[in-house]
Amino acid sequence: MTKNCGVLASYLRARRSLVQPEDVGLPRESNRRVSGLRRQEVAALADISFDYYLRLEQGRHQQPSDQVLASLGRALLLDEDAQFHLFRMARISAGTSRTPLRPMIDPDDNMSRLLEFWSHTPAVILDRNQDVVRANRLAVALGRGHLNPGNNLVISTFDQVVRDTAADWEDSAIQSVAALRYHGDPRDPRLREIVGVLSHRDPDFRRIWARHDARPMRSGTLRSDIERVGLVDLCFQNFAIPGHTGHTLSTFFAESDSRGAVALTSLAEHLLRTSLDDRMPRDLRTGALRAAG
Repeated sequence: MTKNCGVLASYLRARRSLVQPEDVGLPRESNRRVSGLRRQEVAALADISFDYYLRLEQGRHQQPSDQVLASLGRALLLDEDAQFHLFRMARISAGTSRTPLRPMIDPDDNMSRLLEFWSHTPAVILDRNQDVVRANRLAVALGRGHLNPGNNLVISTFDQVVRDTAADWEDSAIQSVAALRYHGDPRDPRLREIVGVLSHRDPDFRRIWARHDARPMRSGTLRSDIERVGLVDLCFQNFAIPGHTGHTLSTFFAESDSRGAVALTSLAEHLLRTSLDDRMPRDLRTGALRAAG
C-alpha cells in the first residue's frame, strides 16, 4: 500500500454520507440509522458488487478502473469538479498519479512587476495551498494584513475578525476549504500543516473539512474592511497562471459607482501620493499628481 492509500477511501465515505436516499429515488425507512446512503445502495447504484465497493471504502483495493470511478461519481451525484477530484484521489491512492508532487517554484520577477503595474487593481498570486506568494501594494493595503505575502487565506477565513465582518461567513468558509482540498495535494507537508493547525483550534473547520467538498473558487464576492472607509463589498476573479502549475492570480474589483469602487480609487490615489512623497522632490511631485489625474 502507498502512504496515501486512504485518501480515496476517505473521500468515498464522506461523500456517501452526504447523499440522502431521496436524492437518488430511494425510500427512507423509519428505522434507517445511517447518515446518507448505505454501502449496499452505493454499490447497486454504481452497478458494482457490494464486496468490491466495501474493499474500496476500506482502502483494501487501490486501482479501480476509470469506468468504475465514473459509475461511483454518478452514484454519489458528483459534479464535474468533484468527479475530477475523485479520479485524482484514486491515482494518488494507487501511487500512479500522473502529476507527482514537486516543490512549487515561486513566480518570477516579471509577475511581481505585472502586479505593481496594476496600480488601481488589487492583485495577489496564490499557491495551491492558498498561501499568498506575491501581492501588489494595493492588495496589501486592502487586506488589513490578510493579503500580505506569507499569509494563508484559509487560515485567515477562520479568523474571528473575518467571521464578524463577512456577509455570509459559513458559505465563504465552505468555498475556501473546498478550494484548498481541490487544489491541494494530500502528499504536501504544507497542506498537512494548514489542516493540522486549523483542525486543532477550530471545530467549524473540522466539520467543514470532514465533508470532503472539492471545487475551485473561480470567482465570488468578499466584504473587506478598508481603512478610513469601512466595510465594502468587492468582487474577485481567479486565473490559473500558465507555466506556473499550482499558482493562481487573484484580482479584486468593484461594481461601477459602488462604495467599493470609490474606496478602491481613493486607496489607490493615497498610495500614489505616499509613493511620490517617498521618492520625489516636492516640485516634481505636484506635476506627477496632475499627470496622474
